[in-house]
Amino acid sequence: MLRKIARLFVIKNRFEAFVIIYALALGATSRGSAYLEEYPGIAGQMLFAAATGAVFLAGAAILDGLKAKAELAQLKADRQQKTAPD
Repeated sequence: MLRKIARLFVIKNRFEAFVIIYALALGATSRGSAYLEEYPGIAGQMLFAAATGAVFLAGAAILDGLKAKAELAQLKADRQQKTAPD
């Protein structure tokens, strides 16, 4: 039962990754707008840019992780084909 629940928190495809990245971006812009109100001027703008820039880094890491996961699965499948008796 615990494994079934844990599977809900695994990103399985690119669509799910983009939905998560979108949610991160919404949160970052909300946080950034709060920074602009709290710190007017260049300080608030720099914090806004840092909050939204972090989404780019996180999104790239998520997409790279999915790509690496797919490549690993392909390598495992290729290895099984090579070692399977004919």
